[in-house]
Amino acid sequence: MERKYMAEPFKIKMVETIKMTTQEEREVAIERAGYNTFLLNSKECYIDLLTDSGTNAMSDNQWAGMMLGDEAYAGSVNFFELEKTVQELYGFKHVVPTHQGRGAENILSRIAIKPGDYVPGNMYFTTTRAHQEMNGATFVDIIVDAAHDSENEEPFKGNVDLKKLQDLIDRVGADKIPYICIAVTVNLAGGQPVSMENARAVSKIARQHGIKVMFDATRCIENSYFIKEREEAYKDKSIAEIVKELFSYGDGATMSGKKDCLVNIGGFLALNDEDLFQKAKQMVVLFEGMPSYGGLAGRDMEAMARGMRESVDYYYIKHRIEQVRYLGSKLDAAGVPIVKPIGGHAVFLDAKRFLPNIPQDQFPAQALAASLYTISGVRSMERGIVSAGRDGKTGKHHYPKLELVRLTIPRRVYTYAHMDVVAEAVIDLYENRDKICGLEMVYEPPVLRFFTARFKPLK
Repeated sequence: MERKYMAEPFKIKMVETIKMTTQEEREVAIERAGYNTFLLNSKECYIDLLTDSGTNAMSDNQWAGMMLGDEAYAGSVNFFELEKTVQELYGFKHVVPTHQGRGAENILSRIAIKPGDYVPGNMYFTTTRAHQEMNGATFVDIIVDAAHDSENEEPFKGNVDLKKLQDLIDRVGADKIPYICIAVTVNLAGGQPVSMENARAVSKIARQHGIKVMFDATRCIENSYFIKEREEAYKDKSIAEIVKELFSYGDGATMSGKKDCLVNIGGFLALNDEDLFQKAKQMVVLFEGMPSYGGLAGRDMEAMARGMRESVDYYYIKHRIEQVRYLGSKLDAAGVPIVKPIGGHAVFLDAKRFLPNIPQDQFPAQALAASLYTISGVRSMERGIVSAGRDGKTGKHHYPKLELVRLTIPRRVYTYAHMDVVAEAVIDLYENRDKICGLEMVYEPPVLRFFTARFKPLK
């Protein structure tokens, strides 16, 4: 008899008790949090799918490595292990550790961007765009149009639209484009991958015009699995081989180690250019720490290096992708509107189709996330108009075509039984969706508002 799902490629050595709450307790909690799931206390969440960033379970090998932490202020042994691992697996020459990915984004933006520049990318990410704009650049979305359509099942919806890229170069000039930012995978499109063919083509255009290519490498292992699965030429390649080739088409990368490096904190900026590397080493001292620790303890660098090597194991990433698909497929079979194809790190609910009677400026994805928590204790995240923020010049909302709620699966944390609980809660909510009302924003910070904004129901 065929199994319904792939068994975990690990066994459980330690458990953490999670608290069950009543709906009455959750109603009080979400009101106190201003209907913003970011402002809930973790102990109030039964199944926490807010993010896969830093929420991973580390292996026995990683925990053993933590005991080998060399906490020297300069020249830590663990830095050299991290550096060697990045060079071997990703192929970049230089490594600057940072406390997490946004530290790397900050440094790259400061050393590469000048006011008036344009940074094209395959859909924005919140902190990435914020750093670019704060340093004087204009972000330009050059992702393929299919990425903005949740029902389109193109296999590589993260791809760069090569015509959009070339048109931007022709319009503003190559000297106004410090680098092209390629995210692998594209979070806000639903965890959609970039094909190897597309990465190669972008690199070719960039080389012709003297423009650098910088990867957002955060979920590169997931992207590499999709390449192996969906590009015929790579079906017999190992994940490690695919990762190495993918990054050969870039000049550097920012990495949030809290995702595909399987740790709870950490990141780095990887570069090939010697001049940029020297500038980055100077900048990291101001914002992070010495170039050989960059805001991290030695033990954290050791855990990240070991996690990177574990992440390229085929059976690990196969289980990871299949667990996400298991949840998505259950929702899809019940008619719940989701982003397709199902991505690598999360299932994204399409709030526009889920709640068609709530206009976008009444924050349907935010309302949906709050309602899901209230009925089930499952914490998710808004990825729509609130996350998109406002236009810095006009002050008006950005209105993204995708208005989504992200059910983000931490790595090696939950079982298929937990996925069943989540699926049942979402399906129940969908069947009672007419009871959900829109929200009004009552507090809004000027930058990255989705973290701390507060709301109240309109009725």
